[in-house]
Amino acid sequence: MSRLLRSSAVISAMTMVSRVLGLLRDMIVARYFPVDGATDAFYVAFRIPNLLRRLFAEGAFSLAFVPVLSEYKEKQDRETLKDLLDHVAGYLGLILLVITVVGVVAAPVVMWVFAPGFDAKPEARPELAVQMLRITFPYILFISLTAFVSGILNTFHKFAIPALTPALLNVVMIAAAIWGAPYFDEPILVLAWGVFFAGIAQLVFQLPTLARLGLLPRFRIRKGHEGVSRIMKLMIPTLFGSSIAQLNLLINTLLASFLAVGSISWLYYSDRFVELPLAIVGVALGTVILPKLSSDHAKADAAQFRHTMDWALRMGLLISIPATLGLMLLAEPILATVMMHGAYGWKDVQMSAMSLTTYSFGLSAFILVKVLAPGFYSRQDTKTPVKIGVISIVSNMLLNMLIVLPWHFSGTPGPHAGLALATALAGYVNAGLLFYNLHKQQIFDPEKGWGAFLLKITLACLVMGGLIWLVSPTDAWWQTAAVWPKIGWLLGLIVLALVSYFATLRLLGMSFKQMLGR
Repeated sequence: MSRLLRSSAVISAMTMVSRVLGLLRDMIVARYFPVDGATDAFYVAFRIPNLLRRLFAEGAFSLAFVPVLSEYKEKQDRETLKDLLDHVAGYLGLILLVITVVGVVAAPVVMWVFAPGFDAKPEARPELAVQMLRITFPYILFISLTAFVSGILNTFHKFAIPALTPALLNVVMIAAAIWGAPYFDEPILVLAWGVFFAGIAQLVFQLPTLARLGLLPRFRIRKGHEGVSRIMKLMIPTLFGSSIAQLNLLINTLLASFLAVGSISWLYYSDRFVELPLAIVGVALGTVILPKLSSDHAKADAAQFRHTMDWALRMGLLISIPATLGLMLLAEPILATVMMHGAYGWKDVQMSAMSLTTYSFGLSAFILVKVLAPGFYSRQDTKTPVKIGVISIVSNMLLNMLIVLPWHFSGTPGPHAGLALATALAGYVNAGLLFYNLHKQQIFDPEKGWGAFLLKITLACLVMGGLIWLVSPTDAWWQTAAVWPKIGWLLGLIVLALVSYFATLRLLGMSFKQMLGR
């Protein structure tokens, strides 16, 4: 487990750099671009290729590609492995090129499908949204090839470069927002072009590391290639199973297009803060354990397979449960400190805080899914997560009807927060069914000590939450205070939360070695 811990720490550190830059990017965008129809249009134009990236590239493709690549690495010679990479690159590049061309040509139709509510609201800038989608759509081509390279590097335990790569998106967009906007008649367009060029930068950044491994692929296509056929067969069902949370967010975007102008942006900003711990913990754990679980399965080492999953689940919950509580308690302070500059006002803080509070409730579920799903994908079982994913999507839709519709028609402000709550609850449906099926199929049984482990976490969270509630300033103070006092208070509250949580765990008898999952 020490090697997994080190690899997870590397990914988490690199991801932290990227996410901090991402927050800086969002601060700059919020400062220079007011929350209105133009920003809603950009976030939809950005979310569509980003969703496809997670579905096709980091989702379906990676989860089908890495187990097959790991098997080739364990059982085949170098020449056969290189032949697989060449043909995967060829087929992937061709498919992505076709998808990109279709997406650019059919941008008006795609935008109507993803945000039909825009047509009924001229202030939502539907024409601008289509224009930006045509600029951002090629991102799916560049970033999917980047994900292909990342899958190779991760399989060969080169985790740092793939984990740092997303930071380039933020660097390029920050530069575009600060220095490029004055050169555009419609300043928001600079963000779309930033996305385009960031995709190219991320792909180029990884190629030298791949070349040093001697695995730089040539684009080749041969009908009936055994490895490619297996990957394609595994990919089809994982299109749903790998990115259920993203599909649920897409449903939220679609429904939010019918709500008040600004709803999409408020949901976006709250999603960004939940994505921070999700990426640092959930994505890092999922990235590290997938090649390990695939290798354990190829070696038929069932005991090590179960131990790896148990370790990842403990690490995920150890961090996600207090992070959930912290985000819920500090939603307004975080947004008031990080985002409330320039065009982003107190009303935006309140609206974003509502959805951040409800969405963060599902953080533990989202992280559990990242850990539990590889238990199936590593065994090249893609059908079970798909069936569960469909149930989760249906659950999200039903919950939207039960929560959002009454909220919206009652006239109470903030129905977009109901969309986030429905997604959070659907996440628990997804995680619960994944765990149930792993247990039912005798793939995974929790090791001893879980009851005491969860009890200690619960007590530590109660202490942490009580202290934050007692010492945190009022909402009125966060609304009117200057920037540096807010930064000081927020950092102090975060330090208090961390120290009180881990100190309580230590007092309850959990050693630092256990906290590290050793």
